[in-house]
Amino acid sequence: MDRPAFIGTVAGGLLTAPLAAEGGQEAGKVWRIGWLLTGSLESHETRLLRDAFREGLRERGYIEGQNIVIEYRPADGRIERFPRLASELVRLNLDLIVAANTPAARAAQQATTTIPIVVPMMGDPVGDGLVTSLAQPGDNLAEVANVSLRLYEKRIEILKADLPKLRRLATLAGPSIRSDAIVKAVKEAVRVQGIQGVPPRFLTDPAELKGAFADAIEARADAVVITPNPFFNAHRDRVIALAARYRLPALYEFRDFVEAGGLMCYGADNKAIYRRAATYVDRILKGEKPADLPVEEPTKVELVINLKTSKALGLTIPPSLLTRADQVIE
Repeated sequence: MDRPAFIGTVAGGLLTAPLAAEGGQEAGKVWRIGWLLTGSLESHETRLLRDAFREGLRERGYIEGQNIVIEYRPADGRIERFPRLASELVRLNLDLIVAANTPAARAAQQATTTIPIVVPMMGDPVGDGLVTSLAQPGDNLAEVANVSLRLYEKRIEILKADLPKLRRLATLAGPSIRSDAIVKAVKEAVRVQGIQGVPPRFLTDPAELKGAFADAIEARADAVVITPNPFFNAHRDRVIALAARYRLPALYEFRDFVEAGGLMCYGADNKAIYRRAATYVDRILKGEKPADLPVEEPTKVELVINLKTSKALGLTIPPSLLTRADQVIE
């Protein structure tokens, strides 16, 4: 069952070319943009986001291969490749660069101070040191603060509602300059909800995933929080499979994890974010400066529950929680 969920505004998206017929645009202009991707071009997540972004572009008159050309640079799940890939894009003399997330944005920002950069998925732009303020970012960056640290208390509250006997909670974090801040937010949320936290695990290699889940079980964790990170996005299917193998209920941030078999998520719809991203791209290509565009945050988050996964784990989702869900996958 579905309940319409309209995810709020987002700053960021791929660069696109407006129609020549619209005011302020160059007749016959073909825009050239670059896109720094976390995963591979063939991954499920990339296809979803690319389709959502193209939809947003089409609504504004941009057709890939006609009035806009996109140079894709996938990191294939290895974010350490971002600096090299960003440098490659800068040498192409592009009109704009789309950076998928914080690590990609940092690499692009270090590679150029002149080419506009649009970042659809950001955790803490100010805390990451990428912008000076949300109202006036400065420099050549336009973005959205998508991962709100303030949401963790609500996320843990929802997880506890699903698992009344939840006593110990594990946390998995990936390689990021802000993973420490996210883990701190989880710890505070756990304290507020009266739950005991298992020492968090910071992962940098997919070979560590199996051991991390095994350690969570050994520590008698009743559930696990998978924090938002490009590392987990790149290895999503492996994470979901291990959670099922160890029968460990997992809470995610994005709905694509739940659609792929994860238990539940509470966060913004990243497909909606990429559709909205086309608006910022459009504004920049029409002449607005990234420094003048305020960072936007989603105004609505959604709860998605996978009922099939719940049953496989032997869980019974309370009717009150199902009623609150924006979507229940059966």
